Amino acid sequence: MPEIAEVQTVKKVLRERVLGKRIRNVNILYKGIIDNDIEYFKDILIGKYFDNIDSIGKWLIFSIGDHYLCSHLRMEGKYFVKNHDEVIDKHEHVIFEFDDGIDLRYHDVRKFGKMHIVSKDKLYEYEPIKKQGIEPIDSKLTKEYIYNKLSTKKVPMKSLLLDQTIISGLGNIYADEVLYASGINPLKLGIDITMEECEKIRISSNKIISKSIEYGGTTIRSYTSSLGVIGHYQDYLCVHKKEGDKCMKCNTIIKRIKVGGRSTYYCPTCQKL
Repeated sequence: MPEIAEVQTVKKVLRERVLGKRIRNVNILYKGIIDNDIEYFKDILIGKYFDNIDSIGKWLIFSIGDHYLCSHLRMEGKYFVKNHDEVIDKHEHVIFEFDDGIDLRYHDVRKFGKMHIVSKDKLYEYEPIKKQGIEPIDSKLTKEYIYNKLSTKKVPMKSLLLDQTIISGLGNIYADEVLYASGINPLKLGIDITMEECEKIRISSNKIISKSIEYGGTTIRSYTSSLGVIGHYQDYLCVHKKEGDKCMKCNTIIKRIKVGGRSTYYCPTCQKL
Protein backbone atom coordinates (compact mmCIF):
# COMPACT_ATOMS: atom_id res chain seq x y z
CA MET A 1 0.00 0.00 0.00
CA PRO A 2 1.32 3.50 -0.79
CA GLU A 3 2.12 5.23 2.50
CA ILE A 4 2.98 8.84 3.26
CA ALA A 5 6.48 8.73 1.74
CA GLU A 6 5.19 7.19 -1.49
CA VAL A 7 2.32 9.70 -1.68
CA GLN A 8 4.80 12.56 -1.18
CA THR A 9 6.91 11.17 -4.04
CA VAL A 10 3.91 10.81 -6.37
CA LYS A 11 2.86 14.37 -5.50
CA LYS A 12 6.30 15.72 -6.37
CA VAL A 13 6.44 13.96 -9.75
CA LEU A 14 2.86 14.87 -10.70
CA ARG A 15 3.59 18.52 -9.95
CA GLU A 16 6.39 18.37 -12.52
CA ARG A 17 4.33 16.61 -15.18
CA VAL A 18 0.68 17.73 -15.13
CA LEU A 19 0.35 21.17 -13.54
CA GLY A 20 -1.03 23.81 -15.89
CA LYS A 21 -2.31 21.37 -18.51
CA ARG A 22 -5.91 22.05 -19.59
CA ILE A 23 -8.25 19.09 -19.04
CA ARG A 24 -10.25 18.55 -22.25
CA ASN A 25 -12.09 15.41 -21.11
CA VAL A 26 -12.44 12.96 -18.22
CA ASN A 27 -13.03 9.34 -19.22
CA ILE A 28 -14.50 7.33 -16.35
CA LEU A 29 -14.36 3.60 -17.05
CA TYR A 30 -15.28 2.44 -13.54
CA LYS A 31 -17.73 4.65 -11.66
CA GLY A 32 -17.06 3.05 -8.26
CA ILE A 33 -13.86 5.09 -7.91
CA ILE A 34 -15.81 8.37 -8.00
CA ASP A 35 -17.47 9.51 -4.77
CA ASN A 36 -19.57 12.24 -6.46
CA ASP A 37 -22.29 12.45 -9.07
CA ILE A 38 -20.44 11.59 -12.29
CA GLU A 39 -21.72 14.57 -14.31
CA TYR A 40 -20.88 16.98 -11.48
CA PHE A 41 -17.39 15.44 -11.24
CA LYS A 42 -16.78 15.95 -14.95
CA ASP A 43 -18.29 19.44 -15.01
CA ILE A 44 -15.90 20.67 -12.30
CA LEU A 45 -12.85 19.27 -14.13
CA ILE A 46 -13.39 19.70 -17.87
CA GLY A 47 -11.91 22.94 -19.20
CA LYS A 48 -9.93 23.48 -15.98
CA TYR A 49 -6.37 22.59 -14.99
CA PHE A 50 -4.58 21.41 -11.87
CA ASP A 51 -2.96 24.53 -10.41
CA ASN A 52 -1.33 22.71 -7.48
CA ILE A 53 -1.04 19.24 -5.97
CA ASP A 54 -0.61 18.72 -2.25
CA SER A 55 -1.20 15.88 0.20
CA ILE A 56 -2.71 15.15 3.60
CA GLY A 57 -1.52 11.84 5.03
CA LYS A 58 -2.20 9.25 2.33
CA TRP A 59 -4.52 11.58 0.38
CA LEU A 60 -3.42 13.44 -2.75
CA ILE A 61 -5.10 16.85 -2.97
CA PHE A 62 -5.38 18.27 -6.53
CA SER A 63 -6.29 21.98 -6.63
CA ILE A 64 -8.69 22.99 -9.45
CA GLY A 65 -9.81 26.61 -9.16
CA ASP A 66 -12.38 26.80 -6.35
CA HIS A 67 -12.35 23.04 -5.74
CA TYR A 68 -10.13 20.18 -4.66
CA LEU A 69 -9.99 16.69 -6.07
CA CYS A 70 -9.17 14.38 -3.15
CA SER A 71 -7.64 11.09 -4.27
CA HIS A 72 -6.81 8.07 -2.09
CA LEU A 73 -4.75 5.30 -3.69
CA ARG A 74 -5.79 2.64 -1.13
CA MET A 75 -4.05 -0.72 -1.60
CA GLU A 76 -2.68 -0.61 -5.14
CA GLY A 77 -3.71 2.64 -6.81
CA LYS A 78 -1.19 4.34 -9.08
CA TYR A 79 -1.04 7.25 -11.52
CA PHE A 80 0.57 6.99 -14.94
CA VAL A 81 1.28 9.74 -17.45
CA LYS A 82 0.85 8.39 -20.99
CA ASN A 83 0.30 9.54 -24.53
CA HIS A 84 -3.39 9.68 -25.44
CA ASP A 85 -2.99 7.19 -28.29
CA GLU A 86 -1.53 4.47 -26.04
CA VAL A 87 -3.77 1.43 -25.49
CA ILE A 88 -5.89 1.72 -22.34
CA ASP A 89 -4.94 -0.96 -19.81
CA LYS A 90 -7.84 -2.95 -18.33
CA HIS A 91 -6.95 -1.64 -14.86
CA GLU A 92 -6.99 2.05 -15.89
CA HIS A 93 -10.30 3.34 -14.56
CA VAL A 94 -10.19 7.15 -14.64
CA ILE A 95 -8.41 9.04 -17.43
CA PHE A 96 -7.80 12.80 -17.42
CA GLU A 97 -7.16 13.86 -21.03
CA PHE A 98 -5.14 17.04 -21.57
CA ASP A 99 -5.07 19.41 -24.55
CA ASP A 100 -1.48 18.48 -25.42
CA GLY A 101 -2.30 14.82 -26.13
CA ILE A 102 -1.10 13.56 -22.75
CA ASP A 103 -3.25 11.57 -20.30
CA LEU A 104 -3.08 11.20 -16.53
CA ARG A 105 -4.41 7.69 -15.93
CA TYR A 106 -5.51 6.23 -12.61
CA HIS A 107 -4.63 2.51 -12.45
CA ASP A 108 -6.03 0.28 -9.71
CA VAL A 109 -6.12 -3.53 -9.88
CA ARG A 110 -8.42 -3.89 -6.86
CA LYS A 111 -10.57 -0.83 -7.59
CA PHE A 112 -10.41 0.26 -3.93
CA GLY A 113 -9.25 3.84 -4.63
CA LYS A 114 -11.50 6.85 -4.17
CA MET A 115 -11.80 10.30 -5.76
CA HIS A 116 -13.97 13.07 -4.36
CA ILE A 117 -14.52 16.66 -5.49
CA VAL A 118 -15.05 19.16 -2.68
CA SER A 119 -15.18 22.96 -2.64
CA LYS A 120 -12.10 24.55 -1.10
CA ASP A 121 -13.97 26.07 1.82
CA LYS A 122 -15.31 22.64 2.80
CA LEU A 123 -12.19 20.47 2.54
CA TYR A 124 -12.07 19.85 6.29
CA GLU A 125 -15.77 19.07 6.36
CA TYR A 126 -15.10 16.05 4.13
CA GLU A 127 -15.14 13.27 6.73
CA PRO A 128 -12.02 11.29 5.66
CA ILE A 129 -9.93 14.49 5.67
CA LYS A 130 -11.53 15.87 8.82
CA LYS A 131 -10.55 12.72 10.73
CA GLN A 132 -6.86 12.73 9.75
CA GLY A 133 -4.34 12.87 12.58
CA ILE A 134 -1.00 14.73 12.55
CA GLU A 135 1.62 13.70 9.99
CA PRO A 136 4.94 12.19 11.18
CA ILE A 137 6.94 15.08 9.69
CA ASP A 138 4.73 17.80 11.20
CA SER A 139 6.19 19.78 14.10
CA LYS A 140 2.77 19.53 15.78
CA LEU A 141 3.45 15.85 16.43
CA THR A 142 4.68 16.00 20.03
CA LYS A 143 5.25 13.34 22.66
CA GLU A 144 2.36 14.82 24.66
CA TYR A 145 0.00 14.53 21.67
CA ILE A 146 1.02 10.90 21.10
CA TYR A 147 0.69 10.02 24.80
CA ASN A 148 -2.76 11.59 25.06
CA LYS A 149 -3.94 9.65 21.99
CA LEU A 150 -2.49 6.28 23.00
CA SER A 151 -2.48 6.02 26.78
CA THR A 152 -6.22 5.41 27.23
CA LYS A 153 -6.50 2.58 24.69
CA LYS A 154 -6.30 -1.15 25.37
CA VAL A 155 -5.22 -1.73 21.78
CA PRO A 156 -1.87 -3.10 20.50
CA MET A 157 0.66 -0.48 19.48
CA LYS A 158 0.87 -1.80 15.92
CA SER A 159 -2.85 -1.20 15.42
CA LEU A 160 -2.63 2.24 17.02
CA LEU A 161 0.14 3.35 14.66
CA LEU A 162 -2.03 2.27 11.73
CA ASP A 163 -4.91 4.43 13.00
CA GLN A 164 -4.95 7.41 10.61
CA THR A 165 -6.86 9.53 13.13
CA ILE A 166 -3.79 9.43 15.40
CA ILE A 167 -0.76 9.68 13.10
CA SER A 168 -1.69 10.35 9.49
CA GLY A 169 0.20 8.50 6.77
CA LEU A 170 1.86 5.61 8.59
CA GLY A 171 1.00 2.23 7.09
CA ASN A 172 2.11 -1.35 7.65
CA ILE A 173 5.71 -0.90 6.49
CA TYR A 174 6.57 2.20 8.48
CA ALA A 175 4.62 1.16 11.59
CA ASP A 176 6.91 -1.90 11.85
CA GLU A 177 10.00 0.22 11.31
CA VAL A 178 8.97 2.90 13.82
CA LEU A 179 8.23 0.34 16.54
CA TYR A 180 11.57 -1.38 15.94
CA ALA A 181 13.49 1.90 16.04
CA SER A 182 11.62 2.81 19.25
CA GLY A 183 12.24 -0.58 20.90
CA ILE A 184 8.51 -1.15 21.41
CA ASN A 185 6.80 -4.54 21.05
CA PRO A 186 3.94 -4.40 18.51
CA LEU A 187 1.64 -6.22 20.98
CA LYS A 188 2.18 -3.72 23.79
CA LEU A 189 -1.05 -1.97 24.67
CA GLY A 190 -1.44 1.77 24.36
CA ILE A 191 -2.54 1.99 27.98
CA ASP A 192 0.93 0.76 29.02
CA ILE A 193 2.89 3.30 26.98
CA THR A 194 5.22 5.79 28.71
CA MET A 195 5.97 9.39 27.85
CA GLU A 196 9.57 8.38 27.11
CA GLU A 197 8.38 5.80 24.58
CA CYS A 198 6.10 8.38 22.97
CA GLU A 199 9.12 10.62 22.47
CA LYS A 200 10.93 7.70 20.80
CA ILE A 201 7.92 7.21 18.49
CA ARG A 202 7.95 10.92 17.60
CA ILE A 203 11.66 10.95 16.80
CA SER A 204 11.60 7.62 14.92
CA SER A 205 8.52 8.55 12.86
CA ASN A 206 10.03 11.83 11.75
CA LYS A 207 13.45 10.36 10.99
CA ILE A 208 12.17 7.30 9.09
CA ILE A 209 9.57 9.12 7.00
CA SER A 210 11.95 11.99 6.18
CA LYS A 211 14.59 9.52 5.00
CA SER A 212 12.05 7.50 3.02
CA ILE A 213 10.81 10.64 1.23
CA GLU A 214 14.44 11.48 0.42
CA TYR A 215 14.87 8.04 -1.17
CA GLY A 216 11.58 8.11 -3.09
CA GLY A 217 9.62 5.77 -0.85
CA THR A 218 9.67 1.99 -0.64
CA THR A 219 9.29 -0.20 -3.73
CA ILE A 220 8.15 -3.71 -2.78
CA ARG A 221 5.48 -6.03 -4.08
CA SER A 222 2.61 -4.09 -2.46
CA TYR A 223 3.86 -0.76 -3.78
CA THR A 224 5.57 -0.81 -7.16
CA SER A 225 6.78 2.15 -9.15
CA SER A 226 4.66 4.37 -11.34
CA LEU A 227 5.43 7.64 -13.13
CA GLY A 228 8.91 6.28 -13.81
CA VAL A 229 9.77 6.49 -10.10
CA ILE A 230 11.42 3.66 -8.17
CA GLY A 231 11.84 4.11 -4.44
CA HIS A 232 14.97 2.92 -2.67
CA TYR A 233 14.04 3.03 1.02
CA GLN A 234 13.50 -0.76 0.97
CA ASP A 235 17.31 -0.96 1.11
CA TYR A 236 17.14 0.55 4.60
CA LEU A 237 14.30 -1.49 6.12
CA CYS A 238 15.30 -3.15 9.40
CA VAL A 239 12.44 -5.58 10.11
CA HIS A 240 9.60 -5.32 7.59
CA LYS A 241 9.60 -8.40 5.30
CA LYS A 242 12.76 -9.59 7.13
CA GLU A 243 11.29 -12.73 8.71
CA GLY A 244 14.07 -15.26 9.33
CA ASP A 245 16.87 -12.70 8.98
CA LYS A 246 19.09 -11.69 11.89
CA CYS A 247 18.41 -8.45 13.72
CA MET A 248 21.13 -5.96 12.80
CA LYS A 249 21.42 -4.91 16.44
CA CYS A 250 21.50 -8.21 18.36
CA ASN A 251 21.47 -11.07 15.78
CA THR A 252 18.14 -12.44 17.09
CA ILE A 253 16.00 -13.90 14.31
CA ILE A 254 13.27 -11.50 13.12
CA LYS A 255 9.77 -12.91 13.63
CA ARG A 256 6.47 -12.36 11.84
CA ILE A 257 3.13 -12.37 13.66
CA LYS A 258 -0.37 -11.12 12.94
CA VAL A 259 -1.64 -8.04 14.76
CA GLY A 260 -5.14 -6.90 13.92
CA GLY A 261 -5.01 -9.07 10.81
CA ARG A 262 -1.83 -7.39 9.52
CA SER A 263 1.52 -9.12 9.05
CA THR A 264 3.90 -7.61 11.59
CA TYR A 265 7.68 -7.99 11.80
CA TYR A 266 9.74 -7.42 14.95
CA CYS A 267 12.79 -8.47 16.96
CA PRO A 268 11.82 -10.46 20.12
CA THR A 269 14.96 -9.28 21.92
CA CYS A 270 15.06 -5.59 21.01
CA GLN A 271 11.27 -5.28 21.32
CA LYS A 272 10.48 -7.28 24.45
CA LEU A 273 6.90 -7.24 25.68
